[in-house]
Amino acid sequence: MKKLLVWTFAAATTMAASSAFAARDSISIVGSSTVFPFSKVVAERFGRATKFKSPTVESTGTGGGFKQFCGGVGVNFPDMSNASRRIKQAELDNCKANGVTDIVEVLIGYDGIVIANSVKAKQMKLSRKDLFLALAKKVPNPSGGDTLVDNPYKTWKDVNPTLPAIKIEVLGPPPTSGTRDAFVELAMEGGCSQFSFIKAYKSSDKNRFKEVCHILREDGAFIEAGENDNLIVQKLNANPNALGIFGFSFLDQNADKVQASYVDGSLPTFDTIADGAYPVSRPLYFYVKKAHIGLIPGIEQFLAEFTSEKAWGDEGYLSEKGLIPLDEDRRATIAKRVKALDSLKSL
Repeated sequence: MKKLLVWTFAAATTMAASSAFAARDSISIVGSSTVFPFSKVVAERFGRATKFKSPTVESTGTGGGFKQFCGGVGVNFPDMSNASRRIKQAELDNCKANGVTDIVEVLIGYDGIVIANSVKAKQMKLSRKDLFLALAKKVPNPSGGDTLVDNPYKTWKDVNPTLPAIKIEVLGPPPTSGTRDAFVELAMEGGCSQFSFIKAYKSSDKNRFKEVCHILREDGAFIEAGENDNLIVQKLNANPNALGIFGFSFLDQNADKVQASYVDGSLPTFDTIADGAYPVSRPLYFYVKKAHIGLIPGIEQFLAEFTSEKAWGDEGYLSEKGLIPLDEDRRATIAKRVKALDSLKSL
């Protein structure tokens, strides 16, 4: 009788879990606003070409996406999370703590982070040092010495005499955004590292280095504009003196409204991002919860579509949307790993 009760309880638990998953018949995807348009177009094509429903794709930001994705296993949690940076160890640990122990990592291509303004304005020629001095909360004392002061710069000309005398006003993503993470790591760190006493912090005091290089000013020069990159484009069009920070795909789609700034002498283009010449570029990913495969219909088929040559290949439909493809060998290796559903072991 005891064995029968145990078996009955186990069967009931399994049936309850199955029915919970059955309550959702389409894939749920959250995460990066940068990866959103790529994921969305794959979802739409997938829904039209297969027997499965189009996945639901939400733009929550990379950090916000991982928070939901790592919340647990079951119908109330997303199946996939898009990311404009690699998952962090703390996020991976949070996943494991909540029972999300098997994750498939998919590197899909590259993107450049653009610092752009309206086509009505003069195109800017900036350096990463200019960006750091314009946007950091603390900067080297203009009077000299190895000390830091609250950012005193009001105009771009204050930062660099060769730049125009217009107010520093930059619209950018919030802290939950992978675009924000990548911008501070690639652009801000690249600029602050040009000051030897700050660069020395990297080996002597890593926390101090990140504090100086990553914290953006809060006096109105940097304006958090949310996760909606299209909204930033609209605001730039309305205010030609402002600059905005967003992914290359949005520049590509709005070339009639906004133009990219040079960064360290390089413009973001398909080629300069692919070959690394543009200094503010980054990899793009999505992550899949293995526990949901076979329970939420269509996940494996969706993965096959996303990693097909017609989607992410050199001439694929995602490149038309602004995705910078991986090289052919890398794509083949990743596609093979995805088909085998290899789990991410460690970072």
